[in-house]
Amino acid sequence: MKTKLIANMYDFECRLFRSLNRHFDRRFLNLYFRNITHAGGATLTIMMCLALIVFTQGPVRWVAAASAVSLAISHIPVAFVKKMYPRKRPYLALLETKCPANPLEDHSFPSGHTTAIFSVIIPFLLFMPGLAVLLIPLGVSVGLSRIYLGLHYPSDVLAGCLLGTSTSILIFSIISRLVPNLLSVS
Repeated sequence: MKTKLIANMYDFECRLFRSLNRHFDRRFLNLYFRNITHAGGATLTIMMCLALIVFTQGPVRWVAAASAVSLAISHIPVAFVKKMYPRKRPYLALLETKCPANPLEDHSFPSGHTTAIFSVIIPFLLFMPGLAVLLIPLGVSVGLSRIYLGLHYPSDVLAGCLLGTSTSILIFSIISRLVPNLLSVS
């Protein structure tokens, strides 16, 4: 019974994956997803956090610090889970998966890019909810790009989203308790 449930879940996930990945040859989607995916990469997320810490003041600086700490801490479980649960990337496991040249070769679960983008944007959403109209589509786009590009299954992306979100909520809560006046808008 348990094996059949897992097989059905995997089958559903593969169908969901293929429904996104099959559009790989569309020019606009390729341009969009091949570029937006970098918003969740290490270089851009680290540079964005550092730039906001260095070039802003007051509450925004502390929110950027919360994002940076969340980004760093969230990747500890990512590295651990990738080693403990060595799931092959879809382009290695599923026939006819379309992917860019020189794809990643480490394990698939969870998505580090999705973890990164959500660990960075969630503190800003908690502090300035009005940014949701910009930041939620950014996070979702990074997650979808990982599936579209053949690099992750939907559950990899969901796990990354949950990991980045939960870590950033925890870090934001700790920082707001330690320095409550610094996060109030003057």
